[in-house]
Amino acid sequence: MNSKLRIAKTISTFTNPPILCIPLFFLISLVLSLNNLWDFPLLELVSLVFTSILPMTIILYWAKKSGNDRDISNRQDRFTPLVVGTVSYFIGFLLCLTLGLHNFLTFLFLCYSINTFIVMIITTRWKISIHTTGLSGPVCALIILLGPIGALFALLYPILIWSRVTLKKHTMAQAIAGGVQGFFLTAIEMFLFISIFNLNVGNIYPFLYVIGFILAIIFTPVVLGILSYRKISNPLIFYLVVIIGFCFFLAVTPIDVTLIYVLVTLASIYISYYAGERFAWNKIIM
Repeated sequence: MNSKLRIAKTISTFTNPPILCIPLFFLISLVLSLNNLWDFPLLELVSLVFTSILPMTIILYWAKKSGNDRDISNRQDRFTPLVVGTVSYFIGFLLCLTLGLHNFLTFLFLCYSINTFIVMIITTRWKISIHTTGLSGPVCALIILLGPIGALFALLYPILIWSRVTLKKHTMAQAIAGGVQGFFLTAIEMFLFISIFNLNVGNIYPFLYVIGFILAIIFTPVVLGILSYRKISNPLIFYLVVIIGFCFFLAVTPIDVTLIYVLVTLASIYISYYAGERFAWNKIIM
C-alpha cells in the first residue's frame, strides 16, 4: 500500500461516524454547557453513548459475526448498521427528552435519527456515503452554534471525499451527495423543530446565515464533481466558475461566509493536486 492510500485509509478510519462523533459532540456539548458547566458531563455522556459507543459496539460485533469489513463495503449489508444507528439516535432523543436536557442536543438526536433513516432508504438503491453524511450533520450543528468557527471543520469535507473515492468505497457522486444531504437536512430540520416547538436553544446563527455557510462549503466540491462527471478537464472553466462563485458570495453573504468559501476551495484544490492524476479532480485544476 503506497503512502497516499495509507493516508486515505487513516482519514477514512478516523472519520468513521461513530469515531468522528466523539470530538464533534464533545465540542457541541461543551458549547451548550457554557452557561452552566455542570450540565456538560451528562450532555457528553449521553452523546458519547448514543452517537458512538452503543452503535459502534453493536455494528462491530455484527460485522465480525457476519464476516463484513468495518466499512461494511457491500451496499446490501448496510441496512442492519443503519437500523442500529437510527434506533440508537432515537433512544438518545427520548432520553434527552425524559431528562430535560438541552433542547438543541435533544432535537439534534432526532435529526440524526431521521437523517440516518433517510440514508437507509437511499441505500436500498444507491450507496450514498455514510462518512460524508456523518461529517456534515455535527458540523452543521456547530455552524448553527458557532458560525464560521464551526464551519472550519467543513475543511474536512473535500479531504474526506478524496479519501473515500481513492479507497474505492464510493463514487464521486456518492461521496459528495452524502455531505450535501447531511448539511441541508440537518439545517432544515433543526430550524423547523425550533420554529414548530418554539424551542429555547440559546444564541444561534440565523437560518439564512447557516445556509450561506453550507453553500460556501459545498460549492467547489459540487462544481468539481459535475465537471469530472461531464469529463470537462479545462482548468479555465473551473477557475472561471470559482471566480464567479467568489463574486457571488462576496456580494450577497457576510465576509466570514466568503472566507469559508475561499478556504474550502483552497482545500479542494490542494487535495486535488496532492491526489495526483488518478483522482478526477486533478485533471480539472491542472
